Amino acid sequence: MGEVKTILEVQDLCVSYGKVEALHHVGIEVGEGQIVTVIGPNGAGKTTMLSSIIGLLPHTHGAIRFLGQELGDAEVEQMVALGITLVPESRALFGEMSVEDNLLLGAFMRHRAGHRDHGENMEDVFRIFPRLQERRAQHAGTLSGGERQMLALARALMAKPRLLLLDEPSLGLAPLIVREIFRVIADLKQTGVSILLVEQNARAALQVADYAYVLETGEIALEGASEKLIDDPKVVESYLGLGGKH
Repeated sequence: MGEVKTILEVQDLCVSYGKVEALHHVGIEVGEGQIVTVIGPNGAGKTTMLSSIIGLLPHTHGAIRFLGQELGDAEVEQMVALGITLVPESRALFGEMSVEDNLLLGAFMRHRAGHRDHGENMEDVFRIFPRLQERRAQHAGTLSGGERQMLALARALMAKPRLLLLDEPSLGLAPLIVREIFRVIADLKQTGVSILLVEQNARAALQVADYAYVLETGEIALEGASEKLIDDPKVVESYLGLGGKH
């Protein structure tokens, strides 16, 4: 990956559910300030990989390093404290709470660690998501699907992560909203956060990412710079449908 400093390194990762191996010797890297995507069909093991990195699932073999430090079987809370935040596919918002209170929850670990910058962070987040500022007093449960996804992203940013793990951010959203979410993801790079993006919408993911991996049945089948993969005949045929990048 050239001169870019590696922030996350996953080496030889194996994860099993009982006797079934869901991930088989997976290796990926995320460079500082990069967007790296993992694309692949449903059931390929993409969510399993994120769950293992964030500490929700133990790995049976391999190593996960963050900023050069081996994570072993660290708990989710330790991961957040280190600077890794996951935005799950379910978005996991508190529907009965206001937009603002959901955001404050995102800052909880920082607050507990003695940081008192949540007001400032909230202003930053509202600059990125002006629509959330308009809806700050509304219950999260009353938001549209696109707004909920924005809130999930914004809440993760309240923790000031070094690395953001995004699990299927486009899931269930209308094409126009997907475009908006991916525009925001592309813009987040300017804030210095590194992003590992797991996504079924291969075209959208490849358009914002610097580097991409294709995960098929638990193994990395292909990897390379996104602009190369977007033209790769195998990727075009399997994931981008007819007509290539047009």
